[in-house]
Amino acid sequence: MRSSGHISGRQRRARLGVRHRLAVKAATPEEAAASVVALHGTDPPTVFLSAGARLAAPGPGPVERALYDDRTLVRMTGMRRTVFVVPAELVPMVHWSTMAPVARRERRSLMRTFGEGGWDETRIAAAEAAVLRALARAGEASAEELGALVPELREQVKVAAGKPYEALVSLGSRLLPLMAMDGLLVRGRRAGGTWVSGKHLWGAAPELPAMAVPEAQAELARRWLAAFGPGTEADLKWWTGWTLSEVRRAVSAVGAVEVELDEGPGLVLPDDLEEVPEPEPWAALLPALDPTPMGWQSRDWYLPPEHRAGLFDRNGNVGPTVWWNGRVVGGWAQRPDGEIVWRLLDDVGAQGRAAVEAEAAGLAAWLGGVRVTPRFRTPLERELSSP
Repeated sequence: MRSSGHISGRQRRARLGVRHRLAVKAATPEEAAASVVALHGTDPPTVFLSAGARLAAPGPGPVERALYDDRTLVRMTGMRRTVFVVPAELVPMVHWSTMAPVARRERRSLMRTFGEGGWDETRIAAAEAAVLRALARAGEASAEELGALVPELREQVKVAAGKPYEALVSLGSRLLPLMAMDGLLVRGRRAGGTWVSGKHLWGAAPELPAMAVPEAQAELARRWLAAFGPGTEADLKWWTGWTLSEVRRAVSAVGAVEVELDEGPGLVLPDDLEEVPEPEPWAALLPALDPTPMGWQSRDWYLPPEHRAGLFDRNGNVGPTVWWNGRVVGGWAQRPDGEIVWRLLDDVGAQGRAAVEAEAAGLAAWLGGVRVTPRFRTPLERELSSP
C-alpha cells in the first residue's frame, strides 16, 4: 500500500482535541459518547466524568436522563469484554462486531464451572427462561431481587478448590452478564445510591436487529478511524480485541488508506486526509479509564513514556490525567473532603497552569461534594488523594 501523505503528531493532537470534544464542547451526552464511539463504563463514575469533560454544561443530570429515562445511551459489554456506554443506535454494531465470540467463550466457561455441580445446557436454558419471565412481570429488578424471584440464580459452586483464591460463585453472578452479552438483558437504572453507585437494575433487552459480522466490524472500524484516526492496525486490534485478520478485513472494507506518522505507517479513512485546523488552547481533566487515553495502544505522541509509571496501574488501566493541548501533562485526584488536587509533570507555562486550574474548579463545582474514587488505583492518584 502506497502512503497517501504524512500526518504529524501535532496534527494528531489537533484532531484529538476537536473530534473528542475536548477543545470544542458537545451539547449533549449522546454527542459526547459518539465523539469517542463509546464511553468506558467499567467504573460507573467514569461515564459521568468523561461526559462532563466534553459537555458545554456538565453535570450528572443530562447523563442520567440519557441512560435511564430516554435510553439514548445504553450500558453494555463490548470491545475487549469491557463494559461501555454506547449511543443506542450503535448497540447492534457493537454487539455483532465484538460480542458473539466473547459470549460463546463465556458460555463454555460457565458450563465448565457449573457442569460439575450438575448443571447442563437444559437447566441453564430453563433458568434463563425463568429470568425473562420474572422480568416480564417485574419490568426491572436488581440481581438480589432476581435471586428471590428465580431461586436457581442463588445456587453456588466452588471454584479454584484448594487454592488461596478459592471462592463460591453463584449462578446469577455469571448468568445475568452472559444473558446481557447475548442481547437478552440490558443494564438499567441504578439500584439506589448516587450516580457513582455501581449497582443497577436488570431489564429485558429490546429485540436486537441482525447484522452480518463483517458488516458490523467494518462499521466499527469506520467509526474508530473517524474518531481516533490516524491509527495503526495494532491500535485497532488492541482497542477492539479482534484478530489481526479481522482488523485487516474491516479496514479494507472501509477503504482505509495508509499515511506516514512520526512513528511509522498508520491508517485513515480515504476522505480524511485534509488537515484539521488547530483549536484554541485547551485543558482537560479526564477520569480514570477515559476513552481518549485508552483509544490507542501506541501512545508516545500524546503521553510521554516517563509519565506512564505514575499514571497507569499494573494491568494497564489509566488513572485520572491532566491534558494540555493534546498531551498528557499530569494527573489529578480527589481527597476525602472532596477537594480536587492535581500535579503537573511537564511545564505548561502560565497559560496552561491557569487553564488547568479553571478546569479543576469547574469539575469541583459540578461534582458538588460527591466523592469519586477510581476502581483501579494508580500510584499518582493514590499519592495525591492522601489527606
